[in-house]
Amino acid sequence: MIFFCGDVHGQFGHIITAVKQHRPDAIVLLGDLQAPQPLETVLAEIVDLTEVWYIHGNHDTDGTRDYCNLWDSGMSDRNLHGRVVEIAGVRIAGLGGIFRGHIWMPPAHPVYASPEHYLQHCGKANQWRGGLPRKQRSSIFYVDYQALSHEKADILVTHEAPSCHPWGFSALDRLGQALKIKKSFHGHQHDSLDYRDHDARLGFQAYGVALRAIMDENGNHIVIGE
Repeated sequence: MIFFCGDVHGQFGHIITAVKQHRPDAIVLLGDLQAPQPLETVLAEIVDLTEVWYIHGNHDTDGTRDYCNLWDSGMSDRNLHGRVVEIAGVRIAGLGGIFRGHIWMPPAHPVYASPEHYLQHCGKANQWRGGLPRKQRSSIFYVDYQALSHEKADILVTHEAPSCHPWGFSALDRLGQALKIKKSFHGHQHDSLDYRDHDARLGFQAYGVALRAIMDENGNHIVIGE
Protein backbone atom coordinates (compact mmCIF):
# COMPACT_ATOMS: atom_id res chain seq x y z
CA MET A 1 0.00 0.00 0.00
CA ILE A 2 1.15 3.51 -0.81
CA PHE A 3 0.08 6.64 1.10
CA PHE A 4 -0.14 10.03 -0.60
CA CYS A 5 0.28 12.92 1.80
CA GLY A 6 -1.09 16.43 1.26
CA ASP A 7 0.89 19.59 1.99
CA VAL A 8 2.34 19.37 5.50
CA HIS A 9 3.91 22.85 5.74
CA GLY A 10 6.43 21.78 8.36
CA GLN A 11 4.20 19.50 10.44
CA PHE A 12 5.06 15.81 10.10
CA GLY A 13 3.68 14.27 13.30
CA HIS A 14 0.53 12.87 11.69
CA ILE A 15 2.57 11.18 8.96
CA ILE A 16 4.87 9.55 11.50
CA THR A 17 1.84 8.32 13.45
CA ALA A 18 0.09 7.01 10.33
CA VAL A 19 3.16 5.07 9.20
CA LYS A 20 3.66 3.51 12.63
CA GLN A 21 0.00 2.56 12.79
CA HIS A 22 -0.65 1.34 9.25
CA ARG A 23 2.83 0.36 7.98
CA PRO A 24 2.40 1.30 4.29
CA ASP A 25 4.98 0.07 1.82
CA ALA A 26 5.74 3.67 0.83
CA ILE A 27 4.64 7.26 1.31
CA VAL A 28 4.71 10.07 -1.26
CA LEU A 29 4.57 13.66 -0.03
CA LEU A 30 2.88 15.97 -2.53
CA GLY A 31 4.93 19.13 -2.02
CA ASP A 32 5.18 22.07 0.37
CA LEU A 33 7.06 20.01 2.92
CA GLN A 34 8.97 22.99 4.41
CA ALA A 35 10.96 20.58 6.53
CA PRO A 36 12.27 22.32 9.68
CA GLN A 37 15.37 20.07 9.65
CA PRO A 38 16.95 17.86 6.98
CA LEU A 39 14.23 15.49 5.84
CA GLU A 40 15.99 12.35 7.03
CA THR A 41 16.15 13.90 10.52
CA VAL A 42 12.49 14.93 10.55
CA LEU A 43 11.41 11.43 9.48
CA ALA A 44 14.07 9.48 11.40
CA GLU A 45 11.42 7.48 13.28
CA ILE A 46 9.96 5.99 10.10
CA VAL A 47 12.72 5.81 7.49
CA ASP A 48 13.28 2.14 8.41
CA LEU A 49 9.53 1.40 8.38
CA THR A 50 8.56 2.60 4.90
CA GLU A 51 9.97 4.06 1.69
CA VAL A 52 9.81 7.86 1.64
CA TRP A 53 9.36 9.75 -1.63
CA TYR A 54 8.26 13.28 -2.42
CA ILE A 55 7.84 16.05 -4.93
CA HIS A 56 8.58 19.67 -4.08
CA GLY A 57 6.02 22.45 -3.91
CA ASN A 58 6.24 26.21 -4.42
CA HIS A 59 6.82 26.91 -0.72
CA ASP A 60 9.83 24.59 -0.63
CA THR A 61 11.83 27.40 -2.23
CA ASP A 62 10.51 30.20 0.00
CA GLY A 63 13.66 30.34 2.09
CA THR A 64 17.14 28.89 2.25
CA ARG A 65 16.17 26.56 5.09
CA ASP A 66 13.16 25.20 3.22
CA TYR A 67 15.29 24.57 0.15
CA CYS A 68 18.35 23.10 1.84
CA ASN A 69 16.41 20.72 4.07
CA LEU A 70 15.15 19.01 0.90
CA TRP A 71 17.69 19.46 -1.89
CA ASP A 72 20.76 19.25 0.37
CA SER A 73 19.33 16.54 2.60
CA GLY A 74 20.28 12.90 2.74
CA MET A 75 16.98 12.15 0.96
CA SER A 76 17.48 14.47 -2.00
CA ASP A 77 17.51 11.42 -4.28
CA ARG A 78 13.90 10.68 -3.27
CA ASN A 79 12.51 13.64 -5.22
CA LEU A 80 10.29 12.19 -7.98
CA HIS A 81 10.27 15.39 -10.02
CA GLY A 82 10.78 14.76 -13.72
CA ARG A 83 11.07 10.98 -13.57
CA VAL A 84 9.26 7.68 -13.20
CA VAL A 85 10.19 5.33 -10.35
CA GLU A 86 8.77 1.92 -9.52
CA ILE A 87 7.60 2.11 -5.92
CA ALA A 88 6.01 -0.91 -4.23
CA GLY A 89 5.41 -2.39 -7.67
CA VAL A 90 3.72 0.76 -9.02
CA ARG A 91 5.28 3.08 -11.61
CA ILE A 92 4.93 6.62 -10.26
CA ALA A 93 5.74 9.75 -12.27
CA GLY A 94 6.37 13.07 -10.55
CA LEU A 95 6.10 16.72 -11.51
CA GLY A 96 6.90 19.07 -8.65
CA GLY A 97 6.50 22.83 -8.44
CA ILE A 98 3.96 25.22 -9.93
CA PHE A 99 3.26 27.11 -13.12
CA ARG A 100 4.40 30.74 -13.03
CA GLY A 101 3.39 33.29 -15.64
CA HIS A 102 6.85 34.66 -16.29
CA ILE A 103 8.15 31.09 -16.91
CA TRP A 104 5.19 29.11 -18.28
CA MET A 105 1.48 29.47 -17.61
CA PRO A 106 -0.51 27.01 -19.74
CA PRO A 107 -2.29 27.23 -22.07
CA ALA A 108 0.07 30.04 -23.14
CA HIS A 109 3.37 29.12 -24.77
CA PRO A 110 6.39 28.99 -22.44
CA VAL A 111 8.22 32.28 -21.95
CA TYR A 112 11.34 30.34 -20.99
CA ALA A 113 11.26 26.68 -22.03
CA SER A 114 14.21 25.58 -19.92
CA PRO A 115 16.33 26.69 -16.96
CA GLU A 116 19.19 27.36 -19.35
CA HIS A 117 16.98 29.66 -21.43
CA TYR A 118 15.91 31.55 -18.31
CA LEU A 119 19.50 31.92 -17.11
CA GLN A 120 20.42 33.61 -20.38
CA HIS A 121 18.06 36.46 -19.50
CA CYS A 122 17.83 36.73 -15.71
CA GLY A 123 21.26 38.30 -15.16
CA LYS A 124 24.08 37.00 -12.98
CA ALA A 125 23.05 39.24 -10.09
CA ASN A 126 19.80 37.28 -9.81
CA GLN A 127 21.43 33.86 -9.83
CA TRP A 128 21.63 31.75 -6.68
CA ARG A 129 24.46 29.32 -6.08
CA GLY A 130 25.57 29.99 -9.64
CA GLY A 131 22.29 28.88 -11.15
CA LEU A 132 18.56 29.54 -11.10
CA PRO A 133 17.22 31.99 -8.53
CA ARG A 134 16.00 29.98 -5.56
CA LYS A 135 12.32 30.75 -6.17
CA GLN A 136 12.48 29.61 -9.79
CA ARG A 137 13.71 26.19 -8.70
CA SER A 138 10.07 25.39 -7.93
CA SER A 139 8.80 26.67 -11.28
CA ILE A 140 7.66 24.12 -13.86
CA PHE A 141 9.71 24.36 -17.04
CA TYR A 142 8.33 23.02 -20.29
CA VAL A 143 11.46 20.95 -20.93
CA ASP A 144 10.81 18.83 -17.81
CA TYR A 145 7.13 18.46 -18.64
CA GLN A 146 7.90 17.42 -22.21
CA ALA A 147 10.57 14.89 -21.22
CA LEU A 148 8.22 13.28 -18.70
CA SER A 149 5.46 13.02 -21.31
CA HIS A 150 7.53 10.45 -23.22
CA GLU A 151 7.51 8.05 -20.26
CA LYS A 152 4.84 5.58 -19.10
CA ALA A 153 3.46 5.31 -15.57
CA ASP A 154 0.58 3.98 -13.50
CA ILE A 155 0.23 7.05 -11.25
CA LEU A 156 1.16 10.71 -11.70
CA VAL A 157 1.83 12.88 -8.66
CA THR A 158 1.86 16.65 -9.06
CA HIS A 159 1.74 19.69 -6.83
CA GLU A 160 -0.54 21.55 -9.23
CA ALA A 161 -3.98 20.12 -10.02
CA PRO A 162 -5.36 18.85 -13.33
CA SER A 163 -8.33 20.62 -14.92
CA CYS A 164 -10.94 18.83 -12.80
CA HIS A 165 -10.07 21.35 -10.07
CA PRO A 166 -11.42 24.90 -10.53
CA TRP A 167 -7.82 26.20 -10.51
CA GLY A 168 -6.34 23.24 -12.35
CA PHE A 169 -4.58 22.88 -15.69
CA SER A 170 -5.50 20.90 -18.78
CA ALA A 171 -1.76 20.58 -19.46
CA LEU A 172 -1.69 18.08 -16.61
CA ASP A 173 -4.63 16.20 -18.14
CA ARG A 174 -2.59 15.81 -21.31
CA LEU A 175 0.48 14.75 -19.35
CA GLY A 176 -1.48 12.05 -17.57
CA GLN A 177 -2.94 10.85 -20.87
CA ALA A 178 0.50 10.75 -22.50
CA LEU A 179 1.84 8.75 -19.57
CA LYS A 180 -1.20 6.42 -19.82
CA ILE A 181 -1.78 6.68 -16.09
CA LYS A 182 -4.69 5.14 -14.25
CA LYS A 183 -4.68 7.66 -11.37
CA SER A 184 -3.28 11.03 -10.37
CA PHE A 185 -2.80 12.64 -6.96
CA HIS A 186 -2.10 16.32 -6.29
CA GLY A 187 -1.63 18.70 -3.37
CA HIS A 188 -1.32 22.52 -3.38
CA GLN A 189 -5.02 23.41 -3.21
CA HIS A 190 -5.54 22.21 0.39
CA ASP A 191 -8.84 20.55 -0.50
CA SER A 192 -10.17 17.17 -1.61
CA LEU A 193 -12.94 17.63 -4.15
CA ASP A 194 -15.00 14.87 -5.75
CA TYR A 195 -13.64 14.45 -9.29
CA ARG A 196 -15.58 11.32 -10.28
CA ASP A 197 -17.65 13.15 -12.89
CA HIS A 198 -14.41 13.94 -14.72
CA ASP A 199 -13.06 10.38 -14.97
CA ALA A 200 -14.34 9.67 -18.48
CA ARG A 201 -13.11 12.99 -19.86
CA LEU A 202 -9.70 12.71 -18.23
CA GLY A 203 -9.16 9.05 -18.98
CA PHE A 204 -7.91 8.48 -15.43
CA GLN A 205 -9.08 8.88 -11.83
CA ALA A 206 -7.89 12.09 -10.17
CA TYR A 207 -7.61 12.80 -6.46
CA GLY A 208 -6.77 15.94 -4.53
CA VAL A 209 -5.22 15.36 -1.12
CA ALA A 210 -6.14 18.11 1.33
CA LEU A 211 -3.92 20.04 3.73
CA ARG A 212 -2.17 17.54 6.05
CA ALA A 213 -4.47 14.75 4.84
CA ILE A 214 -3.39 11.25 3.83
CA MET A 215 -4.95 9.10 1.11
CA ASP A 216 -4.12 5.58 -0.03
CA GLU A 217 -3.63 4.53 -3.64
CA ASN A 218 -7.32 3.65 -3.95
CA GLY A 219 -8.43 7.14 -2.96
CA ASN A 220 -9.42 6.22 0.58
CA HIS A 221 -8.78 8.76 3.33
CA ILE A 222 -6.52 7.41 6.07
CA VAL A 223 -7.83 8.02 9.55
CA ILE A 224 -5.27 8.10 12.34
CA GLY A 225 -6.17 6.61 15.70
CA GLU A 226 -8.72 4.04 14.54
